[in-house]
Amino acid sequence: MQTAPVPSDFETRTNATYDALMWALSRPGLIRDLPAPGVEGVIDALIDRECAVHAGTPDLCAYAAQTGAAIVPLAKADHVILPDAQTPAMLRDLRQGSDMHPEDGATLILIATLGTGQALRLTGPGVDGHIDVRVDGLTDGFWQMRRDVMRYPMGFEIFLIDGSRVMGLPRSTTVEVL
Repeated sequence: MQTAPVPSDFETRTNATYDALMWALSRPGLIRDLPAPGVEGVIDALIDRECAVHAGTPDLCAYAAQTGAAIVPLAKADHVILPDAQTPAMLRDLRQGSDMHPEDGATLILIATLGTGQALRLTGPGVDGHIDVRVDGLTDGFWQMRRDVMRYPMGFEIFLIDGSRVMGLPRSTTVEVL
């Protein structure tokens, strides 16, 4: 008699988190539910010892380091985890990949408030026509700077975390401030 392995609670949670993150990226602007609030679950799902991470607080650095990931300066990070977009200028320093390897762009994980704040219109792959969203908690000029530094296919992905909710914005999404 063969038996299948039974996933642990950790595996079940990280798989559900990863699933929510990938759905969020594939349908920009649509909010997905995470199994647990905060960025720690996102770290558990995305980060391992093969990753280079920059985190904006000592607590996030320590948590990310537990995965075995290298803690590196912003410009060298695969994943950047910040409680906020400290300054829009920091977007210039994010890895954006190259024309030959756009997948080498960073993933930016930010804490934001979804459903209130600045009105945005999203268009691009995964969006049927356009979708209007509201995002609060990011510094003034963030979206303008994102637009200025991105040159598709190069760029970076963004996950906006609001408690146990996430919105994904891939590099292919155009964001217009309304």
